[in-house]
Amino acid sequence: MYNNHKVVICGVNTANLKVLTEQEKQDLMIRVRTGDREARREMICGNLRLVLSLVQRFAGRKENLDDLFQVGCIGLVKAVDNFDITKEVMFSTYAVPMIIGEIRRYLRDSATVRVSRSVRDLAYRALQVREELSAELSRDPTSDEIAEKLGVPRQRVVAAMDAIVEPISLYEPVFSENGDALYVIDQLSDTSRDASDESWLENIALREAVATLSPREQHIIKLRYFKDKTQMEIASEIGISQAQVSRLEKAALQKLKKQL
Repeated sequence: MYNNHKVVICGVNTANLKVLTEQEKQDLMIRVRTGDREARREMICGNLRLVLSLVQRFAGRKENLDDLFQVGCIGLVKAVDNFDITKEVMFSTYAVPMIIGEIRRYLRDSATVRVSRSVRDLAYRALQVREELSAELSRDPTSDEIAEKLGVPRQRVVAAMDAIVEPISLYEPVFSENGDALYVIDQLSDTSRDASDESWLENIALREAVATLSPREQHIIKLRYFKDKTQMEIASEIGISQAQVSRLEKAALQKLKKQL
């Protein structure tokens, strides 16, 4: 709930929350590792604004912000309990993907996407027509050609084809510790926004990982995740089949997984 620039969430007025310096965080984490419960409480409370800033990313989903804030706090607590103070990494760098990962798991588990029967039927008809046109033309047909053959608008065909492709590769864990996983989608989302210490601290690491890909893999990842294009659209644009795009995309994500 917002009121005169104050944010009250889960009954907490976040305007009154303390903001810790990096040195204070380091000192508190040293005490936390000795079993100091008060230091643990201070560390959690001192990073609630970080949770709030990340929760705002999901406000457009019409989810209850109180619920998302509580879920994000679970990720924060796990980050505090598992952070390795011997590593040369800022706490927020470690905590951000943990918090976002917790929220995304909650959203993924509570809102399963269901594909309608009509969309599935159109997708399977499109697959059949694609095979027929491939044999007829001795090449992979474009989405426009498939749509013309079906007598259906191209946008509907593309959407239906994408709807039956499970985005499993996006949820491949790229990092896991004590049961907490960081997924590929957590690294690829919102990378077009300006990076800041409390918004997307993994941006630099992602760019470095993408730089290790081949030019074609980089181009496909850019079109797929930064330009929001479908595999069919990419296939038509660069002149290869949708199946080849899918294979190249999976290979690129596997390389990113290893790099990250």
